[in-house]
Amino acid sequence: MDEPKSRLVYWEASSRQDVKSFPLSVQKDLGVALYLLQLGGWPPDAKPWKGLGSGVIELRENARGDTFRVGLALVGDDAIHVLHAFQKKSKFGVSTPKADVSLIEKRFKEVLLRYRQMRSQTT
Repeated sequence: MDEPKSRLVYWEASSRQDVKSFPLSVQKDLGVALYLLQLGGWPPDAKPWKGLGSGVIELRENARGDTFRVGLALVGDDAIHVLHAFQKKSKFGVSTPKADVSLIEKRFKEVLLRYRQMRSQTT
């Protein structure tokens, strides 16, 4: 029986270091969620990132009264791009700070551009 194809994980800019700065329990939970995505599953805490269309999702973890978030892009059938990881510190209720939203949008556009360039070179 064939094993399912695993998606590769690409860490954009400082996202890997940012996740490593999270509490260990959050790192472990995010690691499990990311592994589940790699295998084609869907973590229970994953939800679509609003405003960027399909393929961009958010993982959330809570620890010590803080919320930690990771923005991911599922590109094609074979890649996961970790766009941004941050601790939510919004001073205005439940909204995500604009700087974090802008960074996810910027990195997602960069990933899509690279993906399109790569596909055009192979065709």
